Amino acid sequence: MKHAPDIESWLSLHLIDGLGGESIRRLLVAFGNPDAILSAHATALERIVKNPIAQRIQQGADRNKIVGALKWLEDPINAIITLADPDYPAQLLNIADPPPLLYFKGRRELLRHSALAVVGSRNATPQGLSNAEAFSEAASNAGLCIISGMALGIDTAAHQGGLRGSAASIAVVGTGLDIVYPAKNHPLAHKLAKEGALISEFPLGMPAIGRNFPRRNRIISGISHGCLVVEAALQSGSLITARQALEQGREVMAIPGSIHSPLSKGCHALIKQGAKLVENTQDILDELNYLPLMSHKDPGNRKEFITEKSTENTVLLKHLGYDTVDIDTLCARSGLTAEVVSAMLLTLELDGQVSSLPGGCYQRIQ
Repeated sequence: MKHAPDIESWLSLHLIDGLGGESIRRLLVAFGNPDAILSAHATALERIVKNPIAQRIQQGADRNKIVGALKWLEDPINAIITLADPDYPAQLLNIADPPPLLYFKGRRELLRHSALAVVGSRNATPQGLSNAEAFSEAASNAGLCIISGMALGIDTAAHQGGLRGSAASIAVVGTGLDIVYPAKNHPLAHKLAKEGALISEFPLGMPAIGRNFPRRNRIISGISHGCLVVEAALQSGSLITARQALEQGREVMAIPGSIHSPLSKGCHALIKQGAKLVENTQDILDELNYLPLMSHKDPGNRKEFITEKSTENTVLLKHLGYDTVDIDTLCARSGLTAEVVSAMLLTLELDGQVSSLPGGCYQRIQ
C-alpha cells in the first residue's frame, strides 16, 4: 500500500530508544518536521534533548525495525497516523500528552466519529457485562463509536456491543498491533480489524508490559467525548481512565449497582464526586449534549420480557431481586425447599434470566 512519503522519517524518529513523546513534540516545534530533526547537528539537538539522546538521533533507529514497520504497512488495513496526518483524532490533539504517532488497523473513517469510552472491571458480574454490551450497542446506534481497551470483562462486552451498533468500536491496546493481548481475545481483535479498528502508540513487537496499560488509558479517554464506567472496584484501573478523562475535560458517567457489591464501589465513589449517574442511554446523550443520528433501543428503558415457564419461577425472581443471593436465603424468603429452589434456578439459568456466581450465589440478569 502506498503511504505518506515522510512516514519513514516519522518511524525513524519514533523508534529511537529513549526518545519519548514529549521530547519528540519539542523537537518538532523547534525543527518543524522529522527530516529536519534527523539531519540536525548534535549541537542544535542538545538545546532540546540531552547529549545521549542527541547522539542516538544522529545514529538513527534500528533499520530492521523500520523495515519491519514498512512491511507491516503493505497490508491495506494497516496505517501509521502521525500528528501531521489529517486523520489524527482531533480530540486527541487537545490532551496534554498526545502520542506523536499511532499504529492503526481497521476503518480510518471511524476516527472522525464522535466517541464514547466504556470501561470497567475485568472480573465483571453477569449484570455488568449485560449492561456494558447493551449500553454500548445503544450508544453506537446513536452514532457514538465505542472506545475501550480490549481487556477481558467490561472492555470486551463494550466492544461487542459497539460492533453490533452502527458506529462500531475502536480498541486502544497496550501492546504492538502485531500482538493480541489477552490471547483469548483473538476473535474479537480480528472482528475489530475488519469491522472497527485497533490503535496503539507502541511499536510493533511491544509485548504486554504492565506499565503500558495505564499509559494507554489517556488515549482511550482522549479520543472520546465522555467516559462511562460500568463496574469498578475502588482500586480498579478503570478509575485511572475516569481520572484522566476529568483532567482532559471530558464528561465522566457511571452506572450504579448494588450497595453490597464490591464492583459497584468505584462507580458509587465517582457519582459521589460528581460523575453523572446513568440509568439509560438518554442520560449519556444529555450529558454529552449529543443529538443521536438515528433511533436506538434503550437498555435502561427496556421492558423485562420474561419467558416464565411457571408462576413459581416468577415468584422466585421477585425474591431473588438484583443483588447476589445464596440458596439458603432464597429458601428463607420464599418458603420453598432447597430442592425446589435449586430446580427453579436451573430452569431460570437455562432461560438466561439468572446467572450462577462463585460461592454458590446467584444473580438476576435484566
